[in-house]
Amino acid sequence: MPKKPDIVIRDETPADIDIIAAVTIEAFKTLEISSHTEQFIVAALRAAGALAVSLVAELDGRVVGHIAFSPVTLSDGTPDWYGLGPVSVLPEVQRQGIGKALIRAGLARLQARHARGGCLVGHPGYYRQFGFANAPGLTLDGVPPEVFFALAFDGRMPQGSVTFHAGFMANA
Repeated sequence: MPKKPDIVIRDETPADIDIIAAVTIEAFKTLEISSHTEQFIVAALRAAGALAVSLVAELDGRVVGHIAFSPVTLSDGTPDWYGLGPVSVLPEVQRQGIGKALIRAGLARLQARHARGGCLVGHPGYYRQFGFANAPGLTLDGVPPEVFFALAFDGRMPQGSVTFHAGFMANA
């Protein structure tokens, strides 16, 4: 059996910006639930200095994935919470653990910077494996509760509503 190639997860560099956009476009191209603005969201977050964690995944020296985390605002005033997304992996290398490696590395980076937790909008069957759960009492306006997930690193789940960074409204 051939050896599985090593996935390298590292911080983005300025040289990665164009390839991150290309990977993001490809990753979401055929996803029906996507509005196909994810590359604009990443660019807007970067331009605003709001990419708290921005990691790329390399496979055989080629960038094949990306994940972004940005600060969110909680109506109860809880500080140090972050939104996960978007997370992108090129379609031809999906289901090889790259997305999982990006998520785990990103969560570890957030914890290392003393974040209190993170939240996201995502597929119900996927994000639970990382400890995310639907959080009664924590909402994101306009998003059904079954696809909104949160993970409290300190065990204290905030209450109220979450507002993602304005960069998430970018569409060009």
